[in-house]
Amino acid sequence: MSWLHLIIALKLRALANPAVAADLLRVWWRYRRRRWWAQAPFVPWPDRTYLRWRLYTAYGSEDIVPPAADILRYARWTRRHP
Repeated sequence: MSWLHLIIALKLRALANPAVAADLLRVWWRYRRRRWWAQAPFVPWPDRTYLRWRLYTAYGSEDIVPPAADILRYARWTRRHP
């Protein structure tokens, strides 16, 4: 699976279920780069170094694309454990 396929799968799930959309937005906001407003582009994108570290610790490789099911499971978990 590529990152594009992952994003499409997550968007489709979010469109089908508003609760999933809220969960995914919550995860996106948690992973935003610190001081994202201080440098261009002024969008709260996740920090690339942190995401690579998280992928390495979770999957043993920083170049893997995580399964959509894992992201959705984590997003649901964040709803119950803020």
